[in-house]
Amino acid sequence: MISNPYVTVREAGQILGVSEGRIMTLVDEKKLQAYRIAQQYLRFKREDVQRLKTSGHVTSETVKFPYTPQERLRDFLAYNDFYICALGVVIVLLFIIFFVK
Repeated sequence: MISNPYVTVREAGQILGVSEGRIMTLVDEKKLQAYRIAQQYLRFKREDVQRLKTSGHVTSETVKFPYTPQERLRDFLAYNDFYICALGVVIVLLFIIFFVK
């Protein structure tokens, strides 16, 4: 299975073993490059997070936050909303073309 090259704030925190607030501090300190997707969702390159983890510049905390199925679904819908809407339009048009007389 190929993993997503981008991770969320929560996933980055889990990889580094720190809180989401600490991740945002690392972004503010320019120790971790953040990317905005659709001007709303903050993501990090998985390789950047792994590189920061192996560099030893981050001390792990004991806080763990699971990435829930609801959050995964919300992110999936947020990233793919255009494609889902386009698929719905195509299905409606195909129905009109083939079944409406």
